Amino acid sequence: METSGCRLCPRNCGVDRRKQRGFCGAPSGIKAAKAMLHVGEEPCLIGRKENEQGPGRFGAGAVFFSGCNLRCVFCQNALISGEGFGKEISEERLEEILLELQAQGAACIDLVTPTPYADILARVLKKVKPQLQIPVVYNCGGYESVEALKQLEGLVDIYLPDLKYYDGSLAKRYSAAEDYFERASEALAEMYRQTGPVTITEEGQMVKGVLVRHLVLPTASHDGEKLMDYLGTAFPEGSILISLLRQYTPYASAEDYPEINRRIFSAEYNRVIRRALENGLPGFRQQKDAATMALLPEFDLSGL
Repeated sequence: METSGCRLCPRNCGVDRRKQRGFCGAPSGIKAAKAMLHVGEEPCLIGRKENEQGPGRFGAGAVFFSGCNLRCVFCQNALISGEGFGKEISEERLEEILLELQAQGAACIDLVTPTPYADILARVLKKVKPQLQIPVVYNCGGYESVEALKQLEGLVDIYLPDLKYYDGSLAKRYSAAEDYFERASEALAEMYRQTGPVTITEEGQMVKGVLVRHLVLPTASHDGEKLMDYLGTAFPEGSILISLLRQYTPYASAEDYPEINRRIFSAEYNRVIRRALENGLPGFRQQKDAATMALLPEFDLSGL
């Protein structure tokens, strides 16, 4: 799958990325905005500072890629996802960065918004994977191509997709992707096929499987409940993890959408939690004080 006729995501732009940008805005090579040890991910991904053997691995070794195939009007990473901020780096340099993050003590390799680079990442991981002793995480928006994901089989240990919407009208209004649920559900099935059920070590570190994130939006808790019903029937009980996020903060263009130009109410979040529990979905919950921009990385090209 070459960037000369890019079809790496469900939009199937077909553009020659050497000559022009497609919907995601990504170049033909790799463009990233930061590489760092990130402690803002789920506990099963960031490890522990100490373990029974002494000092442990701590922080997800995150690489934040530029460009995105969604247009979420509330995106906290809008600077890099929509505005294209970043620095172009070679495949060889990316290999070095992944090994540097491991050497710094990363508990995993966290590839953030990797979708526009799936084919390149497959090449890079084939080379560097034998040198990695920590799991590789594919941290994506959920709007994925099954064919692109198949290139990553055996190279990605943990899939960390968003599952944003069940209702196509919401997906169209807030992310310009009316077919979001259809494509995301197909992608989730492929991710699970590749990894199988979740595997977690005695130390609480996730090393394999699918961890699905859902950001509860204002006025849309009913949509989150439908997604919990879907996940509860689509996968064997206990085979995947769910991370229910209550960190929604009006950002980017959210002020143009009055119904989401506020933080969520506890009652909205709790409705989705209850439905997840009813469906036997284990995972993570966020405290109310998670609705802050404090954990947002400063995209300053450091680590690249």
